[in-house]
Formats: sequence, C-alpha cells, structure tokens
Amino acid sequence: MRLAEKVAIITGAGRGIGEATALKFAKEGAKVVVADVNKEDIDQTVQAITEAGGEAIGMVVDVTNVEQVENMITETVQHFGSVDIVVNNAGITADAQLIKMEEAQWDRVIDVNLKGVFNVAQAAAKLMKEQKSGVILNASSVVGLYGNFGQTNYAATKWGVIGMTKTWAKELGRFGIRVNAVAPGFIMTPMVQKMPEKVLDMMKGKSPLGMLGEPEDIANAYTFLASDEARYVTGTVLSVDGGVVL
Repeated sequence: MRLAEKVAIITGAGRGIGEATALKFAKEGAKVVVADVNKEDIDQTVQAITEAGGEAIGMVVDVTNVEQVENMITETVQHFGSVDIVVNNAGITADAQLIKMEEAQWDRVIDVNLKGVFNVAQAAAKLMKEQKSGVILNASSVVGLYGNFGQTNYAATKWGVIGMTKTWAKELGRFGIRVNAVAPGFIMTPMVQKMPEKVLDMMKGKSPLGMLGEPEDIANAYTFLASDEARYVTGTVLSVDGGVVL
C-alpha cells in the first residue's frame, strides 16, 4: 500500500472528489481525517471507509475559520500522532458574469477557495516543519489555468492556488515538505450530474477522449502525488482534464 501508516487530512471530504480521495487514501493504508462543513456527509464517508476496513475520523471544520483549522490539526495529532498529508479540496462556486457579480459572491468564493487553502496549509506547514516531512496538495482547476465564462471569482482563486503552491514549494522544500496542485477538468461530481444532458454532452465534446472524468481520476492523481513515488515532484500543477484544453 502506497500510503501505509500515513496520516492524511482531506478537506471537503464529505462528497465528490474529496470523498473519493478519502476512500482511495484509506485503501492505500492512510489514516484519514474526513473534514467538511456537513456532518451527515462526513459520517457517510467515515462509515464507508471503516466498512471497507480502513481507519478514519470525522471533523466538522469551516476552513475560513482559523481557530477551527488549528483545532483540526491539534486534534489530528492527538488522535493519530502526526499530519503527513493535507489535501486542500474544499471549495465552492458562486458564478456570475463580471458586470453582474455581487460583492458577496466575490468575497465568499475568495474566502473559501483561497483563504481557506491558506489557513489549512499554514497550520499544517508549522507542524510539518517540526516533523521535517510532509505533503501539501491543493485543488486548482483548468479554470484557474485558462479562465471560464462567468467564473471571475472561481478562476481568480484557482489561479491564486497555483501561485501559492509554487511559492510554498520554494519555501518549504528545505524542511522536507513537498507542495503540489491538481487541476481537474470536467468531473462527474454530484453537482455536475445535476446539469442538463445537453450541457453534459457539450462538456464531453470538449475532450479528445469524448468523456467526463470521474472523482476517482482525481483521487488517483492525489494518491500519486502524496506517495513516495512522487518524492522528487514539487511545485507542479498536474492537469487531469481529458485534454479539454488542447
């Protein structure tokens, strides 16, 4: 198992990509902290992991709240003894065209997708520096690389995540900490599944592979980057998008 005895915190792990990543990490031997704002979703993910023979605990955490984030790190160490991997997966959307976007839409997406990533990474990095080891993985997006109609706020955060990833890789490498990002394309999350069929067909048509990705495709990328197989990989952005940007 590629993540045997590693301790991993995954934010936004109650559903979608976060849930798939939590399940995959547990299958690969990691002890998983399932962090999310929705307790029901947390409990379902934890139950799925334990029923499959894995080890996990759940925590209700708002990544925009510094105190809650710091408590998450402290409680993880108290329960499992360390924090080896952090996956900053939590994120939201609040779409609108530039001239129609309200300040509240801008602020909320920036707060969760950018400040939230900063809060979790900062708290984890302090501990990882003491350990002289660790992996921080951040969720970017093809939208962060290439933009997307109606997503000024989301694109700004996902581009910002790339900038933070590369900066932290430079700052933290000397402490044995690797930092990387994954940029998913169109993935069949519960939110995407609710879209009209014609929209899904349009999204599929943008990929040379003629299909949408599954949450497990992103989970597999995170697993590689979290493992020792990627011991010489840091500061990179791994696009997992079916070639939609070609």
